[in-house]
Amino acid sequence: MNIFVAGSTGVIGQQLLPKLVQPGHEVTGMTRNNQGKGLIESWGARGIVADAFDREGMIAAIGESRPDVIIHQLTSLSQWNLEDNARIRIEGTRHLVEAAQIHGVKRMIAQSIAWAYEPGEHPATEDAPLDVQAPAPRKSTIDGIVSLEHAVAQMPSHVILRYGMFYGPGTWYDANGIMAEKVRSRALPATDGVQSFLHVEDAALAALLALDWPSGPVNIVDDEPAAGTAWLPVYADALQAPAPAYQAGSKRGERGASNAKARKEYGWQPLHPTWRTGLAQSLR
Repeated sequence: MNIFVAGSTGVIGQQLLPKLVQPGHEVTGMTRNNQGKGLIESWGARGIVADAFDREGMIAAIGESRPDVIIHQLTSLSQWNLEDNARIRIEGTRHLVEAAQIHGVKRMIAQSIAWAYEPGEHPATEDAPLDVQAPAPRKSTIDGIVSLEHAVAQMPSHVILRYGMFYGPGTWYDANGIMAEKVRSRALPATDGVQSFLHVEDAALAALLALDWPSGPVNIVDDEPAAGTAWLPVYADALQAPAPAYQAGSKRGERGASNAKARKEYGWQPLHPTWRTGLAQSLR
């Protein structure tokens, strides 16, 4: 296939591009600067410089590449700026979809999240509604996700990957990441809130396999949704950090997600099936 990857130098893109190049796909990776272009080319893909917020630039980039499929991994998370991330999900996705439609691209695979569901007592399946009534500050994240998924669903063929919380190289949970620093300073309490994790390698693998998956959303999370009281002490121990303090309660929507659809219907098998071993392994 001829594949265009938007967000190709992010934590998922860095894992994904070599996986796409290896079986012989023709891959174009989009980046915002020439430094990123060089990195993309070192993985055996073609680099192209474009800005997701520049509609005309995106139209030109897709027109030049003429891909069979677009993989949308655009985020703005490195500095914990959730407003910027919501903007790229809204504006960047809209520009990407419009460019695809103008040039006749039929298929898109897009990154979403598995913690955007409305509150519930059990891990969410893909049939659970998104949390459209969420209050601020959660509202900006949900608005971004709703806009992204609505835009991508306008593509004739589309897969929406609702990823769990990333850990692994370059993520917030890496040894030098934001979350690691919070844990070392005991600024992150262990709560009853449940979340689902995902190693970035498994996220990239899902995007590769999704080239052949049917349209619709699918949760891409590990096998074990867990409360902070379970996973945070394990993570702190792996960091050789102080044990976290306990704080009762949870935040809205912290219910985790089920990967039954990905595993049973699509045959996806995570290389890192649980955070219990994966978090510590990722720090070595």
